[in-house]
This record gives sequence, structure tokens and C-alpha cells, in this order.
Amino acid sequence: MLLATAAPLSAQSVKAGIEAWQRADYSAAVAIWRPLAEKGNADAAFNLGQAYRLGRGVPTNIAAATTWFGRAAAKGHVDAETTLGLLLFENGDQAGGLKWLKAAAEKGEPRALLVYGTALVNGDGVKRDPVLGYAFVSRAAAQGLAPAKDTLAQLDQIIPLDARKKGVAIAAAKAQAAPAPGSKPARPAPATSSPAQAGAQPKAKNGAGAPPGLRPSPGNSQTAAATPATPATGAWRIQLGAFSQRGSAEALFHKLSGALAGRQPIYIPVGPITRLQVGPYPTRAVAQAACASLKGQACFPVPAK
Repeated sequence: MLLATAAPLSAQSVKAGIEAWQRADYSAAVAIWRPLAEKGNADAAFNLGQAYRLGRGVPTNIAAATTWFGRAAAKGHVDAETTLGLLLFENGDQAGGLKWLKAAAEKGEPRALLVYGTALVNGDGVKRDPVLGYAFVSRAAAQGLAPAKDTLAQLDQIIPLDARKKGVAIAAAKAQAAPAPGSKPARPAPATSSPAQAGAQPKAKNGAGAPPGLRPSPGNSQTAAATPATPATGAWRIQLGAFSQRGSAEALFHKLSGALAGRQPIYIPVGPITRLQVGPYPTRAVAQAACASLKGQACFPVPAK
């Protein structure tokens, strides 16, 4: 009888902690979760990690949050794997972050799919694999994650059709083998608006450690466009990539500024990324010609908004 009732009582206690959290009685929630987490309950460990990360009921302690997320992640808790991966990225541990994001991505977690898939496209900390990266990003987009939809639209412009078809086939196979976590019973988690739960990616600290944003493949600009005699006008721009840090977008424009004389950079924030567009250009054809002049640089025309 004791063995039979142990699991339901444990689950009920985790739920009681969540109810306390929802009442803003954070200290009570922590008091409920801590003994359960110490006994190995993954949900309680994840929730305790959130408390330390947010400074609710306990002082903010990122090291303690990382420890508790790690305990839950080691038991296969997908939310813990994702949150830990993003937290490690935020604090500059790219290799550690990718390890856990890969684990969560393989289980279909959309934020992990987006970040790890983007890393695969870019070759950031992993061997470059645009086909598999496209598969991961497309799975995230299929689950409705808005930044993933934006990234997928950009990938559609720079990845060949045959590679995209292969990526879609891989995505379908992986989705069948490992349905997205949302299709399974949800685990309890603290009811709060936080980056890890709301789907946002953590911002970089001091310009380092953010999850990778989509960026063009490495290349060199060779041919300079002619400098207009008068200020450029028009309803078209060229898009050169999307970045997790605005500084990276600014660095790319500075690198290509000689070939883009007379054009202005436009930095467009989209969730956790910054898109780099340059313009204006009078027609789509002129914008396309500007892209063609940037040999080896991913680039495509977009309407100015």
C-alpha cells in the first residue's frame, strides 16, 4: 500500500507547491519542493531551479538554479534540458548549452529545436549541417513558435529546394518517432512569466553567450557597387542575415560597407534576433543585382516596410 500511494502523494505535493506559487507564496512553494527535489523528483527539482533563477522564495542564485536544472535534466525532464541549455548559453557556456538543447530538440521541444537547428545551419559549436538544421527549425515552426517561423522564412531564401525537401522528410520522421512534448501530459512548472517558459531566448550579457541567431554562410565581398551621385531612394532593401546580437549585424555591415556605398543599414529587432537589411533600392531587380555583387554572401531582396 505504501509503495502504491507513494507516487500519487509525491505528484500531489508538487502540485501543492505550484498552487502556493500561484498565490505568490513563494517561500511555501520552495519549502514543499525542496524535500521532493532532494529525493530525486524531477518536476520538483526543475521548479526549485526556477525559484533560484528568478529569486522567488529564495535569493537569486544562478549556480544553485543550474544545479537543480541539471538534476532534473539528468532524469530526462525536457523543460529542464531546455531551460538549462538556454541558461548555460546566457552565461557563455556554448558547449554545455548545446548538449542539453540537443537532448531537448531530439524530444521535439520547440525552443530547443530553433536554437540547436540554427546552430547547425551556422556551424556554431557543432558540425555545420544545413539540412538537419532546416529539419529542426521547421519542426519548431510547425509548433507555432513565432521566431522559428521567421527563421524558416529566411532559410527558405538561402537553402536550395532539394536540401529543404530532405530537411522536411527528416522533420516528419523525427516528429513521428518523438512527438512534441505538448502532445503528452504536461509536467507541473511554476506559473510565472519567464524567458524559459514563455518561449523567449535569453539575451546576451556583455555581448556574449546568447543563443545563435541565423547568419549567412561565411563569405567575402568582392565587387563594390557604384556609388550613387544622389541619396538612394526606393521601396526595396536587401537582407543580409539575422543575429542574436546587434553588434554582429553592425560588424557585418561595416565589413561590407565598401560594397554598399550610399546605402544605409536598417536593424530590425524580431524577438531575440536582429535582422540586418540595407537599402533603399529603387526596384527589386536593382536589389537583386546588389546581392549578386556580394559574391559569397547570403543575400536576398525584401520590400521596405
